[in-house]
Amino acid sequence: MNEGKWGRPFRFPERLMEFLALLHVAFLPYRQMEGFLRKLSEYIPKLQAADYTTICKRLKNIKLDIMLQDLPTDVVVALDATGMKVSSRGDWMRHKWKVRRGWIKVHIAVDVRTKKLLALSVTDERTGDGQMLPSLIEQAQQHSTGPVTEAMGDGAYDSKTNFTYLTEQGIQPVIKTQKNSSTRARGSPARAAAVRERRRLGYEGWRDTYRYGHRWIAESYISGVKRMFGETVRAHSQEAMFQEVMMKFIFYDTLVNR
Repeated sequence: MNEGKWGRPFRFPERLMEFLALLHVAFLPYRQMEGFLRKLSEYIPKLQAADYTTICKRLKNIKLDIMLQDLPTDVVVALDATGMKVSSRGDWMRHKWKVRRGWIKVHIAVDVRTKKLLALSVTDERTGDGQMLPSLIEQAQQHSTGPVTEAMGDGAYDSKTNFTYLTEQGIQPVIKTQKNSSTRARGSPARAAAVRERRRLGYEGWRDTYRYGHRWIAESYISGVKRMFGETVRAHSQEAMFQEVMMKFIFYDTLVNR
């Protein structure tokens, strides 16, 4: 880390910071982590205990990314989004005192066959699910050695823009269209064809033919993250909140799927 670095050298390696980040998102706040390192340094002579400020700064700027998945076969991705609370206060407290802090939105793409994370984006609550589809598909293509051939999503991803984008990329859209959707193209022949196909087969027939039920894998992935690391964040600034949420999902993928 210090090779070619200008200025004061780092005293704490990146791997140590990744270990501390895992402890932080699991159960250990920054202040307690400082005491944990001091006690740990008594057993590891070469380990220097980082102080609170150092831990905060390093974990706020730590670079974590999804690992490249060796998937030689065609890749089918399931897309979904969820909200993460920015406060641990209960719904009654928010209702009683009219406190509204909003929430953080997490968008993911998971490989249906291996159940591994291929794409992750964190936004605020104002960003719609459908808006993030192109970004998630691009990430999935970067993090997989196999080509993405199908993309599954619920009605939140039903838009002409998304159908057109997937078709241009050579990806089969398996997106639940609205029940009363028009069969006219109106700028998106791909969506019109999907609407006609659903009407021809009926919802149950369309669901079974295109294996739409496999989309539950993305929902199950989100549920696993919340059960393991919780659905709230400890950070206060938006930047730190986004970083903490990303660490939750990446560490979950590392612990479960490696």
